Amino acid sequence: MKVLITGVCGYVGSRIAARLAEASRGMEIFGVDNLSRRGSETNLPFLEQRGVRFFHGDVRLAEDLDALPQADWVVDCAANPSVMAGLAPGTATPQQLTAINLGGTLNLLEYCRRRVSGLVLLSTSRVYSGSALNAIPFKKTATRFTPAGRGLPPGFTARGVAESFSTAAPLSLYGATKLASEVMAQEYACGFDFPLWINRSGVIGGPGQFGKADQGIFSYWACAYALGRRPKFIGYGGRGLQVRDWVSAEEVAELILKQLKSPSAKAPRTVNIGGGQDNSMSLRELDDFCRDFFGASGKTAGVAATRPNDVPYYVTDAALARRHWGWNPSESNGARLERTCRWALENQELIKRWWDGEKTATT
Repeated sequence: MKVLITGVCGYVGSRIAARLAEASRGMEIFGVDNLSRRGSETNLPFLEQRGVRFFHGDVRLAEDLDALPQADWVVDCAANPSVMAGLAPGTATPQQLTAINLGGTLNLLEYCRRRVSGLVLLSTSRVYSGSALNAIPFKKTATRFTPAGRGLPPGFTARGVAESFSTAAPLSLYGATKLASEVMAQEYACGFDFPLWINRSGVIGGPGQFGKADQGIFSYWACAYALGRRPKFIGYGGRGLQVRDWVSAEEVAELILKQLKSPSAKAPRTVNIGGGQDNSMSLRELDDFCRDFFGASGKTAGVAATRPNDVPYYVTDAALARRHWGWNPSESNGARLERTCRWALENQELIKRWWDGEKTATT
């Protein structure tokens, strides 16, 4: 089996490529990346050591994809993942965001149509309605928001957000590009008869992640503490009560392995993947963990005002992935976070170069 991974030099792409290469003998893994994200080039030796072939190219350019070898499957990890992209100064413009997140997907769908390749599309929890999530009634405990248990909307249960939750706008420009990509992928797969799996992920993080805020709050918090740069609680009163769940890229790869080997499985085409309640933390709980790990003192500051596209609570209901694929996160929340903090501590100079370089590039 030959597998093409886009965005192969990012954290998610590189770790999925490595896991696939390690787990399945006889699977040939190659990937494409334009290396535009600062620090992504440092993953090239990591991939080479694991036998993953690298091609320099850009998913926005159809001719770059045309030049790639034949693949039986494409795993699409290429995206601008920032929910603030197109809205905040220093981020991609709306046109740039759409070009990679939707235009790139369309080029990949053409690749799949012509090559009769299957597609695993990594989508996002940001396809779910931000206004609907903000309308859910929550109680405040000393450390986090918790669902009030009454007046909950369809698709939201004690387990979290299920696939039937509202995807009505507003989502964010980022969320809209990913939802549009899902729709086009389903139309292509139906119209041109190739296998398709869509995985809507919450936060994906772990050791090896650059720690930029747009990659998810867990690695960002760990890397900030490692550099002695105290992060702030932003929004919802500035108390850090917002809740997220997470998994590592290697855990996501375990599901993808199952999907690659079962193109005709009687399973829903679209499933949520995430840590669930057992792998969720509020910002305050995350801050407490990092403060203890790094031996930091003092109180974490907060900014009361809430930014556009923020949500107070997102925990994944991954019951469909569990029922149809037998997939569950394999690592405990604490173990994953400790490994992430330890990696950040051991790679301070690398992280500092990435962070300082990013600041220079966007100011």
